[in-house]
Amino acid sequence: MAGPSQRQVTDEVWDDDRVKSFLEMESYSGNVDFHLLMRAYRGMRPADFERFLPFFIDANHDLDATDDQGRTLWSIIEGHRQGADFIALRKKH
Repeated sequence: MAGPSQRQVTDEVWDDDRVKSFLEMESYSGNVDFHLLMRAYRGMRPADFERFLPFFIDANHDLDATDDQGRTLWSIIEGHRQGADFIALRKKH
């Protein structure tokens, strides 16, 4: 059971600034586009991720960026329990 400091908030409303904050990157040595997508996937609910994707695209980031093993986010998450929801959002763009 999660303690007070580990409690996950699932009903919080995110404004555009919060969604866009996932485009900000501290120094990172791998593929930044892949890392931004993975971070957004791990940190957002599908509805927030759907709002994130146009910001990501408008900033000229690559939706099909790969990790150091040549995998896209989409290929990694296709077996995840909720991955299909995110993949469906990718197909819209």
